[in-house]
Parts: sequence; C-alpha cells; structure tokens
Amino acid sequence: MEVRYTVGRNEMKRMTTEELRAAFLNTKLYEKGKVNLMYCEVERGIAGFAVPAGKPLAMPAGKEIASDYFCERRELGVLNIGKKGTVTVDGKKYELRPLDVLYVGKGAKKVLFSGKGAEFYLASYPAHKEYPTKLIRFEDANHRHLGKVEDCNVRTIHQFILPGKCDSCQLVMGFTELAPGSNWNTMPAHTHERRTEMYMYFNIDPDATVFHLMGPGDETRHLAMHNHDVVVSPMWSIHAGVGTRAYTFCWAMGGENQVFDDMDGIAVSDLK
Repeated sequence: MEVRYTVGRNEMKRMTTEELRAAFLNTKLYEKGKVNLMYCEVERGIAGFAVPAGKPLAMPAGKEIASDYFCERRELGVLNIGKKGTVTVDGKKYELRPLDVLYVGKGAKKVLFSGKGAEFYLASYPAHKEYPTKLIRFEDANHRHLGKVEDCNVRTIHQFILPGKCDSCQLVMGFTELAPGSNWNTMPAHTHERRTEMYMYFNIDPDATVFHLMGPGDETRHLAMHNHDVVVSPMWSIHAGVGTRAYTFCWAMGGENQVFDDMDGIAVSDLK
C-alpha cells in the first residue's frame, strides 16, 4: 500500500507540474493480477484496484492501517468496471455485473475478488458503525440526468452509495458518465469544505485525455489524466474537468456529511 501525503492550498501555489502530479495523482494503481492501494492522509481515504486476471485476490490489511483485516475499522466500496466478476465477503458470494457496486460494511473479515476480465475499483474510508454489506445493481442506482448540449456537458450521475439508497458511515460513491459529444463535467465549478473526494477516470480512449481542474477558484491548476488514473481532491479544491472527448469517472467522498448537493458554487466569471 502506497502512502500519499498531500499538501495545502498555500503550498500548491508554488508547485511545478511534476510536484502537483506527485502529490495528488496516481497513475500506477491499475495492474492485472494484483491489488494495489493508495492510502491518503486526506480523510484517511484509500483508493485502488483489484484486477483478478483469472486468480482470486484477497483484500490486504497491513501496517498502514494497523488492522488485522481491512474492514476492521473501515467500510469499502467496490465498482466493477470490467466484465462480470465475484466478490466474496466472509464466505458469501456477490456476483457483480459490469458497473454494479458492492458496499462492504465495517467488520467484514475476509474479502476476495475473482473473475477473469473483472476489474474492481476500490474506495474506502474509516467507519465507526457497522452497516450491512449490500449489492447495488446498476439499474437500481439513482440516475440523475444533467447538462445541456449547448454547454457541452450532457451527463448522467449514477449514485450508488448514499443515504436512502445504501446507508454507510461516511462513504458516498458513484460515477458520472458524459454523453457522446460532451466533454465538460461540473461546470460551473464548486468546492465543499465539509468533505473531500477521490476520482478515478475510466473509459478514456488511448489517444484522448482529461484535464482535471484543481486548486482554489481564484488560482486554478490542471492535471492531465488518462485511463484508470486516480486523483485526490482536497476540500479547498474545485471539482471540474474537461476532456478531449467523452469519458467517465468514479467519485468517492468522505468527511463531515453525506449530502450530495452540499456544494459551494463558483461562477464561471470568477474563475482565474
């Protein structure tokens, strides 16, 4: 498990592109046949991939979280972005079809990933209460259709783990899918200092890229993202991005509250 230490908004002002990427971006978590994780001090979030490639993989614990098993004091969200696969939690099997999500509650002792062609993206935050493990099918998620063609931001927000759909301690998780011909997400931009986010970008063509916008609204920066890249978005950073073509990204949040629409909007005219 890689430990990543991020920096504050004041330090960010003086950082080069290379330094920004080293602090906030991880391009090496996706690897076939392995579980790779990144531990971040921001809300103590963990993100990563489990890509079975034909052999079962176990969710590790380790010194970084000082636990006998991963979910001893944590909850876990699993999004399958590949072919059908299985997640086994304490002996019970959950079959995840493409774009299904599994919530694994605090106290689950053994989590196994299997399925040739399955690609599991993982997001986790600390938990103080046990909620039951729950499988949320893609068709059962909340699907919010937003944006306008003239703004190039027609998109659907697919919400899986959030109050009323799948209860959790602090993890809120889903993904946003841009329609063909659209390339902007979350514009006008916003911040929400009550919680932070981790993003994983996927369905990006090899010859395309996404410019993830970050930083305070009056001093923005960008990071060039490619398929399966993961970026940490601190509470002081705007949440926005634009791609050279349509793409999809998974978002996972942890912090003070779970109200999805708790956002502090920033007018486009105020961005710098």
